Amino acid sequence: MPIRAAVTLAATAIGVVLLFSFRTPPAAPIATLAPSSTSSSSSVPSPTATPSAAPPSGGASPTPTATTTATPTPKPTASGLKSGSFTGQTYANPYGNVQVQVVISGGKITDVKTIQYPNGHQQSVFINSQALPLLREEVLQAQSAKINIIGGATFTSEGYAQSVQSALDLARA
Repeated sequence: MPIRAAVTLAATAIGVVLLFSFRTPPAAPIATLAPSSTSSSSSVPSPTATPSAAPPSGGASPTPTATTTATPTPKPTASGLKSGSFTGQTYANPYGNVQVQVVISGGKITDVKTIQYPNGHQQSVFINSQALPLLREEVLQAQSAKINIIGGATFTSEGYAQSVQSALDLARA
């Protein structure tokens, strides 16, 4: 028994070391979801929206569907961003697709509208009803796609940031 306990302890210690050696520490504190009775006036779609696509059938590679609805001949500002509305790519995750539209005015991000989000299950609707307004605020404060991941909505957060970045890339083109 003592040898078995030592082997189990060693295997557990190695597992813990491996677990933490592959994790990247967050750049800033991670926000977590907590039930809230307050409402916000963001552009998050109604939680009763129907799913726009089935869950992905394979890897998590993005589906390139970027489009732009910018005004004719927009001029870049000092930030390098043209004014207009720019729709980012759709990013798939195990729970559904995430896609946003970024509105830029005077070189600043003035709004982020969620076009698609995981909503095929009641739990996804609940999580995203709280996470999407927080993600929108993160982008507006950071003025970039470098935002904090929302705990409990990791896949949505990652897809949201990627879609924002693809929209910003279009705004710089």
